[in-house]
Amino acid sequence: MQNPVHIVWFKRDLRIYDHAPLQAACLAGSVMPLYCWEPNQWAGDDYVAQHQAFIAECLVELKKELASIGLHLQISPVGIVETLQTIKSQTPIAGLYSHEETGNGASFVVDKAVSAWCKVQQINWQESPQNGVVRRLTNRNHWNKHWESRMCAPIIAKPQSALAASFIILPSHTIPTAKDSDKPRRQRGGRSEALRFFDSFLDGRAAKFRGGISSPLTAVTAGSRLSPYLAYGCLSMREVVQATRERRDWATRELANQNVPHLFPKNLNGGLIGFESRLHWHCHFMQKLESEPEMEFENLHHAHDGMRDETLVHAESQQRLAAWSKGETGWPLIDACMAMLRETGWINFRMRAMLMSTASYLYWLHWRETGLHLAREFLDYEPGIHWAQTQMQSGTTGINTLRIYSPIKQAQNQDPTGAFVRHWLPALKNVPDTWIFEPYLMPKNLQKQYGCELEKHYPAPLIDIAIAMREARAKISQARKQAGAFDETQAIIKKHASRKGMLGSVRDANGQELVAKKRKKKSTLTKLKHSQQELF
Repeated sequence: MQNPVHIVWFKRDLRIYDHAPLQAACLAGSVMPLYCWEPNQWAGDDYVAQHQAFIAECLVELKKELASIGLHLQISPVGIVETLQTIKSQTPIAGLYSHEETGNGASFVVDKAVSAWCKVQQINWQESPQNGVVRRLTNRNHWNKHWESRMCAPIIAKPQSALAASFIILPSHTIPTAKDSDKPRRQRGGRSEALRFFDSFLDGRAAKFRGGISSPLTAVTAGSRLSPYLAYGCLSMREVVQATRERRDWATRELANQNVPHLFPKNLNGGLIGFESRLHWHCHFMQKLESEPEMEFENLHHAHDGMRDETLVHAESQQRLAAWSKGETGWPLIDACMAMLRETGWINFRMRAMLMSTASYLYWLHWRETGLHLAREFLDYEPGIHWAQTQMQSGTTGINTLRIYSPIKQAQNQDPTGAFVRHWLPALKNVPDTWIFEPYLMPKNLQKQYGCELEKHYPAPLIDIAIAMREARAKISQARKQAGAFDETQAIIKKHASRKGMLGSVRDANGQELVAKKRKKKSTLTKLKHSQQELF
């Protein structure tokens, strides 16, 4: 009889460094690393070819890393429960090890099925936290302490060697076929690529982080570009936080000692502090979906129920959805962002917010449909962040200030010369600055002169921005005045709102906490209570 195997189920944690389940399995006995292509996951509406190709690249590297410690990664084309049953028919299973996951509804269903199967089979399933997300959290009162405690814990070293389990014959089905086609200019998967981006960020790009991540022109290099690698676990959140702090502390010490200050880019430390606050926000938003999985499908604040439901069937709404998703709105910055997404699978955060705001307020589309489109477009689709942000930018959380972005004003602020628009929209390359963000205002003779005739080379807008903004504000205000809305708002604040500025515990080289100006502001909870009292 074969020795019982300890199965390490890889999900969104495609690495062997700082990997608690792998460490636990290696200490327990013979190890079988396993990855499953869940058919139900790929049959959904939020994952497409670019995600599958990125994961496949990560698995190639993961397989090599595991081989370096004597383990063989087994990849199954069927679901985890069916795969476990196949393994059990060939050898006893001593235990199942994995990280906790805050995924989409499909992954939640899979986890529940695995839990039920393990109970029936009397197999222990040991799950380990992977980031700052806390299971079964009732409120946010102490969440920041949980996050800090996990980020300060020692990083788990890569196992030096492991006892490999016997090879198992898995089902020979083909891997589920993803929808759509891969993106030609997306980031490549794998830990080595993640480290390449991270090293260049720590070595200097971080100096441009503050002030550089709002514009789509500068964010390409000013941002860390780590989001897809964090989404699929090529790097652990703890690794990134600790490396960021170490770099900042080292630079602080060197500058204090007046050691070759010219080697340190100006604003490097400020950028690293700003970046760490974003890492804190990363987990903060994932916690929302962990605490309320229904957020992927339902309005967080039910005062907004039915508010946009009619748009799911209106022919006019379908026309707007098509124009928005194809990047044919007639508003150049919106269309340029969609063009960049089609090619690269990435756009900066400010532009993501603007895309969602435009769909939700100007076009008055339901966030679920537009959220699914962006999930397919974002290579770094992280369900916890994505659905919380989708609802926040659509005004359905009930606790956030309405952010109704004007695509014209945003273009003027974030792409003042029109360079971004001209790069991604060749039809507008000859349009002068005067008209670049509003080509529909050009006289017809100039449209011909510059080779940008409306409806021939570039579409005209479907609606008037000012009217749409006014109507959206009125509808949201009306929804929030419903009976009982205030009480529900208070419950949401208790469950989901941050309790202080999101900088976390940022320390200097001597271990002393740095108090930034942001931390001196009123807590989010206090500000939200005041704002809600004004609204109602």
